This record gives sequence, C-alpha cells and structure tokens, in this order.
Amino acid sequence: MRTLLITGPGGSGRTTVAAATALAAALSGVRTLVLSADRTDSLGAVLGTATGATPVQVREGLTAWRPDATAGFRDDLAAFQERAANVLDLLGASRLDAEEVTPLPGAEELTLLRALRDAALSERHELLVVDLPPTPQALALLALPEELRRYLRRLLPPERQAARALRPMLGRLAGVPMPSEWLYETAARWDMELAAVEAVVTDRNTVVRLVTEPGPAGADAARSAGLALALRGLRPDVLVANRVLPEQAQDTWLAALAAQQRKALEEWQETHDVRPVRHLGHDPRGTDDLAALTVPGVDDDATSAVEWSIADRLADDGVLVWHIPLPGAIRDELDLIRRGEELVVSAGQFRRIVPLPSVLRRCTVAGAALRDGELCIRFAPDPGLWPQTR
Repeated sequence: MRTLLITGPGGSGRTTVAAATALAAALSGVRTLVLSADRTDSLGAVLGTATGATPVQVREGLTAWRPDATAGFRDDLAAFQERAANVLDLLGASRLDAEEVTPLPGAEELTLLRALRDAALSERHELLVVDLPPTPQALALLALPEELRRYLRRLLPPERQAARALRPMLGRLAGVPMPSEWLYETAARWDMELAAVEAVVTDRNTVVRLVTEPGPAGADAARSAGLALALRGLRPDVLVANRVLPEQAQDTWLAALAAQQRKALEEWQETHDVRPVRHLGHDPRGTDDLAALTVPGVDDDATSAVEWSIADRLADDGVLVWHIPLPGAIRDELDLIRRGEELVVSAGQFRRIVPLPSVLRRCTVAGAALRDGELCIRFAPDPGLWPQTR
C-alpha cells in the first residue's frame, strides 16, 4: 500500500488538495482512504459528505475517516486505570468516569498516529492519503514516534527486565521499590505500537507532499518545512502550488498578485518539482469541484526517504565522512553535539538526536562543513576502539 502524507501552512488549502488527490485516485480505480484528525469536519465540508469516527464511503473506491480523539483518550485512560488499580487504591486515588474525561492537548495527533498505523496494517486500501495538521504541528507529529521510543528506552531500558527474578531482592537491598512488571509490559507495548507507526512514516512507499500558495509567506513555509523534513531523512516528492491565478488576470490587484505568484513559481522550480493547481474562483465544495482541480497523482516509484551515506576516505584522508542532506540550512544556525553513541544535530529551530551508525561509534568527530546544502561530518577512527592492522 502507498501512503501519501500531505501538509502545508495553515490556510494553504492542504485539506482540499488531500481530498482532491484521494478523489482522483479513486476515479482512476485505486481503492483509497483519506484520513484526517481535525476536530472540526473540514474534510467533510470539502468532500460534501460528513465524516466522523466511523469510516464513510464517499463514492465507489473512496472512503473518508476522521477518528474520534475523545473516544480514544477515554479508552486509553480506562485501560490505564484498570492496570494501575492496585497502585491507585493504595494511594486512595479517586477514579475518573468516562463522562468527565475530555481529551488533552495533543490527543488528536496521537489519535491520528494510531489511525495511520491501523489503516496501513489493515491492507484494505491501495492508497492512504493523510491530511496532516499545519506544517509545524505535522513536523512535530512525524518526529513523535522516534522521540517517544528514545524516551522509553532511556527511562525503562528493556535489558533491565532480565533481572526480574532478582527484583524483589534488589528492592530490599536498595531500600526502594523496584518498577512493577506491568510497567515494563506497558512500556514494551507502547514501544511496539510506536515502532509500527515509525515504520509507516519511514517506509519507502510513504511519500510526504507540501502544499502552499506561491508568494513570500509560502516560500518561507516551504523552505522551513524542507529543512525540517531533511533533518528527519525525508524530502517532499512535489511542491503543490495551490490557488494559482490565471496569467491573463486583468484587474490591477489581481495582476500584481499573479505576477508575484509567477515570480515565486520560477524560484521554486530551481529546487523543487512544482505542480501548480489553478484557482477555481471559489472555495471548492463537493466532488465536482474537487474533480476540476488538476492535482498531481502519486508516482509508483516516488519516495521521500533520503539516505544519509557514509563515504570511506580512510585511505586518502584517514576519515569517514557522513553526508547529511540539509537543503536550506544556514551555516551559522547549525550545531553539532556528540553524546556517547548519539549525535545531536540542530538546524535553526529544528533539532534531532540520531544514533550513530555502528562504524562511527568507534570514531571521534574530526570536523564538519556545509557545502551546497549538504552537511559533511568527518569522523576519525579512535585508536583505542578501532581494529589495528599489522
């Protein structure tokens, strides 16, 4: 199954483009599911069919689904209270009833991740189109599975479960209670669920697509999103320039706006695969309007995964070079910190902590340089860890 993740700045029309893309795929005979997590039914308003917690068939081959974050949060909280019953009773805690539970901030994002995983694993559809939140939230959402798994591994290392038989004795010796078995089981279950979501996001059949309007604000949003995606080893397959005015616009202010859009499109075409989508003159509503939009399809060979390659220059320069593509990065806004077997990479407002490949863990950082949108980090073998040749 192919997965298409669509995002863009707020007000760029990303939901409309997602719905139109899903409709075009369905009309071509591809079984398609379009997924959204908006609290308001903006997806249903565009499709002309109300969407909700139960998947609804918009037309033959096209299904829309907007999972209920409130119901999912209630179920998770009920399960947690059931598992932690002994601890809650010991503390004299008062249980929360389902009727008094409201979703916390971020519940929509977690619900969308779970729905994304479930839809990908169901194999009921050939194409999954996901209407992600606006770009800043979407980028944080794509990073969430990897970051949460890292937190879990640091707080509850799986290897400590090997001492489960010694845990009571260790607790008596240390004078403090040791973590309960259910805590490790819960962490393992969360890690497995997060791993499934991370596998969908990083799969070579998953494509990320940016939608924005051509102009100064859209250019800034595209540059920022491209850098943040690159830091996660991803790149957009195409840049959808939405609501493009006709070149023959005669009105004074429309002509100036059209000229501004043309300038932005010319600049984008130097670095992106740009696909313009014309302005209909009104907000699209219903499948007829969506079918009139010339949105790009999904290429079977397209992928958003970008390889961070390691070049072996030991023979010539005595170093290994890790090549990390970071288009749009600024030298003065880059920062690198080596922490044990991890590397902290900061680019402007974005940061990622990545585990070092095994061959680089036995090296020390010897320097770095930014050339033509690519960060090149040099690693020199550590004599104390590197195999010696006689």
